[in-house]
Amino acid sequence: MLGTIVNSIAVIIGGTIGLLLRKGISDRFKSTVMQGLGLAVFVIGLSGALKTQNVLLMIFSIVLGGIIGEAMDIEGRLASLGQWIESKMGQGEGLVAKGFVMTSLIYCVGAMAIVGALESGLTGNHETLYAKSLLDGVSSVIFASTLGVGVLLSAVTVFVYQGLITMAAGSLAMMLTDAVVLEMSAIGGLLIVGISMNILEIKKVPVGNLLPAVFIPVFYPFVEPFVQQVAQFLQTII
Repeated sequence: MLGTIVNSIAVIIGGTIGLLLRKGISDRFKSTVMQGLGLAVFVIGLSGALKTQNVLLMIFSIVLGGIIGEAMDIEGRLASLGQWIESKMGQGEGLVAKGFVMTSLIYCVGAMAIVGALESGLTGNHETLYAKSLLDGVSSVIFASTLGVGVLLSAVTVFVYQGLITMAAGSLAMMLTDAVVLEMSAIGGLLIVGISMNILEIKKVPVGNLLPAVFIPVFYPFVEPFVQQVAQFLQTII
């Protein structure tokens, strides 16, 4: 858990610095910076998604994960939590909820979050999460300067999400092959592309509801024969 704790603290420290700088940055500069971040997030996500070695698995995971996420309404619950926090803080601009949801997803669905938490749980190696902490800390400065205090609150999401993966890693060790972890990371990259579309306001993608897709590869070997049969059937009729 040490890597996750350091990561959460880095987000809080970076976010606090960003809040202190917030009043000194004009809205025009904030808008430009957010657009630039959106482009950077897109490249990061795309580079990760292209590493997949099983496009069929990616499609299957996105479809099934989306169904599960919609049923659970993960995005809605995150937004409601952000709005509840916002109401308690007496702020009604909508930025607290937006900052909380957006940065929670950015910090949680990437390859470093998944791989780092797994390494931490399986081997006690926290180096990946330490590197992620540095990146998240720097980016939280920029995000907090534009989106406000909601960015700091995402540290709680990081702690819970990565902490659960770390604790579950030992139980799932036999199923977490290199191929499975690779596909989990690739799907995470695809979701980051969705986040970039939200930042750039191209299209509202319910990334939160697609989050379960990241974990579908763990269980894919059990249903792979069925999926292959469906794929072969589709090829015969197309």
